[in-house]
Formats: sequence, structure tokens, C-alpha cells
Amino acid sequence: MKVFFLMLILHFFCIGLSVAENDPSKKLSLSGFTKEKKSGEELFGAMVYVEEIKSGAVTNSYGFYSISLDPGKYHIRVTAVGYKTQKIEIDLKENLKIDFEMDNIEEQLKEVVVSGEKINANVTKNEMSVSKLEMKSIKKIPALMGEVDVIKAVQLLPGVQSTSEGGSGFSVRGGSADQNMIILDEACVYNASHLLGFFSVFNNDAIQEIKLYKGDMPASYGGRLSSLLDVRMKNGNSKELKGAAGIGLISSRLTLEGPIGKGNTTYLISGRRSYIDLFLPLSSNPDLKNNTLYFYDTNLKINTKINENNRIYLSGYFGRDVFKNNFAQMGFGNQTFTLRWNHLMSERLFMNTSVNYSCYDYLLGTSSGKADSFNWTARLSDYVAKTDFNWFLNPKNEIRFGASANIHGIKPGAVKSGGEKSMFNDYKLNDKKSVEYSVYISNDQKISQNLSIKYGLRYTLFNNLGTDTIYQYDNNYKEVGNTAYASGKAFNFTGGFEPRVCANYLIDETSSIKASYSRTMQYIQLAQNSNGGTPLDVWFSASPNVKPQIADQFAMGYFRNFSDNTIEASVELFYKNMKNTIDFKDHAQLLLNKQMEGELRFGKSKAYGAEFLVKINKEKLNGWVSYTYSKSIRQISGINYGEQYDAPYDKPHNVAIVLNYTFTPRLTLSANWLYSTGLPYTSPIGKSIVGDLTIPIYSKRNESRYPDYHRLDLSLSITSKKKEGRRWQGEWVFSIYNAYAQKNAWAINFVQDKDNPNKSYAEMTYLFSVIPSVTYNINF
Repeated sequence: MKVFFLMLILHFFCIGLSVAENDPSKKLSLSGFTKEKKSGEELFGAMVYVEEIKSGAVTNSYGFYSISLDPGKYHIRVTAVGYKTQKIEIDLKENLKIDFEMDNIEEQLKEVVVSGEKINANVTKNEMSVSKLEMKSIKKIPALMGEVDVIKAVQLLPGVQSTSEGGSGFSVRGGSADQNMIILDEACVYNASHLLGFFSVFNNDAIQEIKLYKGDMPASYGGRLSSLLDVRMKNGNSKELKGAAGIGLISSRLTLEGPIGKGNTTYLISGRRSYIDLFLPLSSNPDLKNNTLYFYDTNLKINTKINENNRIYLSGYFGRDVFKNNFAQMGFGNQTFTLRWNHLMSERLFMNTSVNYSCYDYLLGTSSGKADSFNWTARLSDYVAKTDFNWFLNPKNEIRFGASANIHGIKPGAVKSGGEKSMFNDYKLNDKKSVEYSVYISNDQKISQNLSIKYGLRYTLFNNLGTDTIYQYDNNYKEVGNTAYASGKAFNFTGGFEPRVCANYLIDETSSIKASYSRTMQYIQLAQNSNGGTPLDVWFSASPNVKPQIADQFAMGYFRNFSDNTIEASVELFYKNMKNTIDFKDHAQLLLNKQMEGELRFGKSKAYGAEFLVKINKEKLNGWVSYTYSKSIRQISGINYGEQYDAPYDKPHNVAIVLNYTFTPRLTLSANWLYSTGLPYTSPIGKSIVGDLTIPIYSKRNESRYPDYHRLDLSLSITSKKKEGRRWQGEWVFSIYNAYAQKNAWAINFVQDKDNPNKSYAEMTYLFSVIPSVTYNINF
């Protein structure tokens, strides 16, 4: 009923805004889509600017724009970074639809690494704590083993920290890795790693653009406290058959895209596979000859234009990792499916309705037929239906509203014996189901020439579903009873309002001050046993014992451009206050534990800091230099004697330097240098001997730290000459990861001293030394 009531409020609110317009019948609409001329792909984030009113509209996620104007003559300017500016003059006498096809700027020397909608969009746009990256820029960043990686590029942004050396997990503004929502074409990806986190699941040839929201999260999204990483696949070339391929040291990939029929339907198919397993039989080590180790993934997308007002998109991702030897086997993978319908209800009202499915599962086991053989499986799935509306009310107001429902299904773990000889008995944890509803409305409003404000309200409602058994605990977390819920029984209704607001005051065309506030709630979280990309993670939901986590984030920033907008500088201050923070007691049992909720402890936390960024967009030199200072602190009853302690991902200091220098259109040198404070950890400080048992004594929670981390990566790309009549072009990429062979600690083990059993010393494991690689890319 609450959701229905809120939907009525949204409906009448929109009607009220429409009636409040001064005779809207006199207003006419200029609307349409912006596309890339060569491929026919829609361009989102392009600026359609009307010079006479000194305002305009930014195209939405599907390239659509709409501007309400009085009848008359206007000069229209369309801009997008990396494309030639278009200027036209129109005489608006009736509603007019104009689609713009944007030409690429062939001169690669003017390429921008982190793009915006126009050259000073970082100053003028009512948006902060947001970073946008295009794939052509990510491909220039030096990569581990030459495999270009979206997640590794995100880890270089200010306010973002990697959670482990070489891993695909990341922490945003002091939050944990599970507080980041990663979506691929609107479907959630729960584990974005390949090969235990050394690579991500995103094939760069299939991705068009990514956008990271660190604080100013749109009201249309929720469910996570720290960030939203929005990854969008290409739609497919509507003009001609195009392809891209790459051959690297550990994997190869192939992408094809093109039109079907007359071009109203396009497709994209992309595949990638590693082939480490093909070389293992050649090893001189007999233990490796029979090993299997590889990953693969496939991206598929089809979209069709039914008519001028209707478009259908169908996209999917399928990927898996496989490891097997004579003793053990492990496999995990993701699947996503998205079906979207874009409908232009009028020249001003745009609708996107979608259903999507996402699934993450893993398998851990041993060889069958032995006494200790078993298979352990777990699974997490989402079924989501949502509808979003963009209402271009007038040049000063863009209203968004919508609703969604998400059914979460969690199979936390089941162990099955490996055969008659196995000493294991079958064991299964109860399946968990829950439903998350949401409804929202927001308005991006231009108050005056200098002041704009974006405000919105989101409401979420969550409940668990049976069949389930919920255990009750006393103040000492001892079980005192349990309650069983029948199949389909809804219980534990909880929810709340999540307001969002962001304001931008334009001092002049090159500088502005911005501020934002957002509240987010999280109902699904992760019990994680490792910072790496291992699959042994247990997701669990809010319940009668687990309240949803809540974060209130405040941010303020100053943005300034120099040198004709070729140098962008900014500083952002942020403060996050979090309630119902979850951590685990010492020596918690997380795996295959029916009473895992009894291992949880609850309290509060906070994170604060400052992010400094200088971005260079010169003709030959581009990139960025960033410094982040941040602190993340927790205080939870039952942990660390109730005293404050550093959060697991607390890294006070972080520096990232990312630079590309283009000597010629065919030759580019790129470099990254990273520095960060080491991660905190809890170390043993002594031991106690009781009878035949040796019991370690540990320091306070996260009182020690890993050594500071730093690394230099280099790459050189050489593109072949364009030849008349040749339809393909090649590119060699030579890269060096960790160029000066810095020994960065990946793990710390404490080993007993052989000469003095009463003492122990720290033994560090170093994962990577210098790693050279070479990749050959082909575009045709």
C-alpha cells in the first residue's frame, strides 16, 4: 500500500507541475536523438544548446533530448567530446524532431582521457562526485599482462582504492567492496573478477562507456552505500560490419558488430578466452600437466528500432572461471540478461521499461571417489522489473520518476558428498528470499543563470520471504529460540525515505562551487573471507536480526578550469555517517553456518576526507594527477573492546598519476604511478600456552598496517599506417607492469622462529615483480 500511495503522489505531483506552467500549449518542442555518424550508435551525454536562451538539454542514457521553446528562430549548437561541433539554425513553427549525427574528430592528438559533455561541463553541470571514462581512453592505460581492464582504470580515480594487489575489488570513500553496485546494461554484477581478481569480467571491446557515482547518486538508483558503477555495452554498428580482435599473452578476444537487414536492427557479439591451460601440458612439472585453468566470457546485444517512438534492446553477459587438478576443482561465474523498451510517449516524455536477471554462482570441490571428496555450491540471483520516465518539462526543469521491484534469491551453501566412499554427509543451508521495492522522483532545475539545483526523493520497502527459520539471540548472542516461516510468507517489513540534493553555483564560465547530500540504504551485504577475487563469499540480506545499513553523505567542492579549459582542477570534501554498520566477531565462522547472524556485530562508522584532482587535456599530453586523503573509522559493540578502530579498507593517503603523451598519431607513451598507505590488519602480539595448546594473542582490531604501496607501469602503443584499400588496421601494445620491481606485500604470515620458539617473525608474500607483456590488436 505504501508503494501504491507514493506512486499516486508522484502522479499528482507531475500533473501539478504541468498545470503550473504558464499556458504550456504555446510551447513547442525540439526533440530527437544524437548518434555517432560512423556507427549509428546513440550518444548519451551530448549537449544540445540553444544560444538565444543560453540553455539547452543533455541527452539521456539513450541519446534522447527534448527542449521546450516559444515559436521563433533559434541557433542550435550540439557538442560532445571527441566529436565535431554541429551548428544549425531552425525556424520553430511546430513541434520539430531533429536527429543529429556526430562526426568523430579524427585528429587523435586532441583526445581527452576523462570526458565530459562539453569542454567546461565539469564546471557547469549540476553534478559532483562523478567520474566518466570512455573506452578509447581506458585502452591507453598500462595494464597487467596487457589485458585492458575497466576496473583497474576505476581504481586510479580519486576517492577509489584497490582492496588488494592486482585484485578487481575496490573501496570508494572508505566503504567496503560490497557497498559498490556494479551494473552492466542495468543488470547487477555481483562478482566482477576473473582469475581470482587479477582481471575483471568486462571485455573492453564490448563496452562503450562507464560512469562512477561516488556520492551524488541519482534518485533512480539505490541499494548500496558507497557507489554506483554504471557500465554500458555498445549497441552495435548500424551502418556496416565492424570488428575488433586482440591477441595477448594470456587471452585473446574477438568482437563483431553490424546491421541486420536495412539497419533498423543491429547486433554485437564479443567473446574472450584465456589459454593458460593450453600451455600447462608443456610444463616440466608433472603436477601441472593435468591442471585446468582458464576463464571465458561472452557479450551479446541486439537492438531494433520498431519506429520513431519505440526501440527494443536485448543484451546479455555469460562468463565463467574454471580451475581443476587431481585434487580439487573450483568454478564460478556471472550471467546477466536485460530486455529494455524505450518508448517516446510525447516530444517531452521518455519512458524506459526493463526487466533484467542476474546470477552469480560458484562451485568448490575435490576429486570424486575419495574419502574426503565433496562438492560445495552456492548461488545468488536477482529478478528485476523497473520503469523510468524522463519528462523534459521545459529548459529549466527535467523531471525523472519511476518504480522498481527486485526479488533476491540466495542459496548460501550446499555440500554434497562426492560418492559412496566420501566421509561427508550432505548438508544444506536454508535458501533465503526477499523483495526490495522502490519508487522515486527527482527534478534537475535551473533557478537562475548561475544557480541550479537537483533534488529528489526515493522510498524503498524491503521484506523477507519464507520458507525460512530465524533464530533469536540474547544480549550475549546465545540462541534463545527460533521462528519458522512458511513458504511464501512475507515478514520483516522495513524501509525508509532516501532524499538526494545537489546544488551548483556558477561563479563564472570557468569556476563553480557545488554541494550535495544523499541518503542511501543497503539491504544485501557480503560476508567476505578475503580481499581478493576468490568466490568464497556469502551474501546475506537484512532480517529481523540484521537492520539495513544507512549512510548519510555530505560533500562540497570547488571546480576551476585553466588555460582555455584544457586544465581542470577540483577539490572535494566529503563526510559520511553510517548507521547499522556490520562487522564480524573475532574468529567468526562465516561458511556453512546456519546461525551466521549470531557471528555479526553492529554499530556505527564514519568516513571523511578530501580529493584533489588536476586533469590535463592538452593536444599531446593528457591524463590526471590526484591525491586523496581519507579516514574510515568504525565503533561496534563487542569488537575492539567497544573502542574505535580503522575500517578494513582505510588508506589515509593515496596518489595516482596517469599520463599519456602522443608523439605522433601512431605513437603513444603512457605511464601510471601509484602510491598509497598500506591496508590495516590485526596482528599477533604474543601467545599463551595452555596444556598442549598454543593460543595466539592478537593486537587490537586493525591496529597494524601493511607497508606502503607504490608501483610504476609503462606502455607504448604503435599503430600501423593506414593504407588505401586495406580494411583493417593493426596496433602493437608493449607494456611493463611494476617497472622498477617494487616488492609490494600481498599477504603477511607470522612464522615461529626455529632458533627461538618463543619468538615469531613476519614473512611477507610478494605477488608481482616486473611483468612485461605484448598485445596485438586489430580493428576492421
